Amino acid sequence: MAFAAFGSSAAPVEQAPRRRSWVALVLLLPGLAYLALFFLTPFVSLILTSLQTPVEFGDVGQFQQAFKIENYAIVVEQYWPHFLRAFGYALAATFFALVISYPLAYFIGVKARRWPLIQALMLTLVIAPFFISFLLRTLAWKALMSDETPLVQALKALSIIPNDGHLTGTAFSVIFGLTYNFIPFMTLPLYTTLERLDTRYLEAGSDLYAGPATTFWKVTVPLSMPGIVSGTLLTFIPASGDYINASASFLGSAQTQMVGNVIETNFLGLLNYPAAAALSVILMAVILLVVGIYVRRSGTEDLL
Repeated sequence: MAFAAFGSSAAPVEQAPRRRSWVALVLLLPGLAYLALFFLTPFVSLILTSLQTPVEFGDVGQFQQAFKIENYAIVVEQYWPHFLRAFGYALAATFFALVISYPLAYFIGVKARRWPLIQALMLTLVIAPFFISFLLRTLAWKALMSDETPLVQALKALSIIPNDGHLTGTAFSVIFGLTYNFIPFMTLPLYTTLERLDTRYLEAGSDLYAGPATTFWKVTVPLSMPGIVSGTLLTFIPASGDYINASASFLGSAQTQMVGNVIETNFLGLLNYPAAAALSVILMAVILLVVGIYVRRSGTEDLL
């Protein structure tokens, strides 16, 4: 009887995990279907397009399915300077965004806790650029940096830039535009981490005779590392593929074009879809490699 009771009571215990696993699978199905439809399918299509070859005696923009792996070597040989500029500009913009955003996020998340209204106001000002179109904000800076503006005239008068020099169409203007447009993406993750920072750790550092600089580097920075990693990823990844700031129609020129610009040109202008697809695949692969190495070296593998 006891064994029977034990056996009868043990059966539901074995079936419960199986039942929960089926429920979890059913709940996951909509998300998996969404990823398969809107991520996996376009990604496979992109890879297949990157291997296409032009139709013989066909019109411009007509391609047929093939396995032309040479497309990748061709675009790398032709556009490697654009890759270097893309990652160089993105790295510089990420660094400057971090330098600007960290003190701002620290003040909002730590120092302004005692003044909730000021904290809310400053957080609103950080989010405010999202209410304005990305294009409009970039065009506004193009107008502010044009040759006839007081800003440029003052810089020329101070001999900071030559009399025949320009601000727009330079690497400076592109990096400036990237930094400005992606500062909110850096500030918000940093604020989220620093807002949860227990200030008693900072007080403990002072009690142990650590100076402000030592406390910052040994306590504050390590505790805010998840926000730093998240902010740098949210800034570096979209900045690497950006094609608006570096465009000649905005802040860039033909000499500052990034890989996103040549993808746009090949896809919309030249109708060279395999080249545009190959460039996109290479860009994604390099970004994934860089991000994986960075996250592992920073000791935050759980963010992957």
